[in-house]
Amino acid sequence: MTSFSEQPQGGFKKGSLNRSSTSPRTLFNNVMNGVIFVCGLLALLPLLLVLSYLLIKGFGSLRPSLFTELPPAAGREFGTGGFGNAIIGTLIMVGIGALISVPIGVAAAVYLTEFSKGKTARWIRFATNVLSGVPSIIAGVVAYGLLVATDIVGYSAIAGGVSLSILMLPIIVRTTDEALQLVSQDLRQAAVGVGATNYQTVLQIVLPAALPSIITGVTLSIARAAGETAPLIFTTLFSIFWLRSLTEPTASLAVLVYNFATSFDQNQQSIAWAASLVLVLLVLIASIIARFTTRSKS
Repeated sequence: MTSFSEQPQGGFKKGSLNRSSTSPRTLFNNVMNGVIFVCGLLALLPLLLVLSYLLIKGFGSLRPSLFTELPPAAGREFGTGGFGNAIIGTLIMVGIGALISVPIGVAAAVYLTEFSKGKTARWIRFATNVLSGVPSIIAGVVAYGLLVATDIVGYSAIAGGVSLSILMLPIIVRTTDEALQLVSQDLRQAAVGVGATNYQTVLQIVLPAALPSIITGVTLSIARAAGETAPLIFTTLFSIFWLRSLTEPTASLAVLVYNFATSFDQNQQSIAWAASLVLVLLVLIASIIARFTTRSKS
């Protein structure tokens, strides 16, 4: 069999498929591959630096009593105290935010995808994009003005949950909207063909098909809300006691880190590092769950 580099009959010589390692195109390709690889490493570098620094500073301060004890006052013996109430407060406020934002966000996305057309849908999507870019401190100021300054609930877990729901809502709307749009039209047409109404099609066909992506969006919104500090400073303040009511000041991990990291007490500083590590791990776990859900869908 004649190879590409051999001289065939008729005197016509075909070119070789083997590209020279010194050709300009090969050199340019190798250089660009190297540049892309370096850029990928630089993109991962901030995450690696944050995780490594938190592990160095926070892992040595971790101990079981941190999860069961209350925050210590300044001047206490080193190695005492914890942030058990802050973990509970964070979970409760994020849960309140999810209870508010998930039903509203999913319902709004269903309306946009299934029942709204034209300018109305475009304006709602535009408003959602604007809301997603609003700084978190603005959400805190709005919740403060509506709930705290008017003394409706005061500084409380409820006010903190409302402020977090403002940040979670646009993420849920956008991800759910995109997930519903990816559901095949054939499924909708098949459901209508067997006599299903629009609401039956949405509830029994469309939403179950898009459920993994919806869960991913909810998980990502929870991960963002769990690490927010500014809204909680305006709406919940802080507490060194166990939570007894949703209408009283509530501790959170983010605000505890803010308060203790700026303290001159070494014991509080060590607790702040440990709380930072726990908070980052919670966010990472939420992100891993979202990633796992996406892979399960695919």
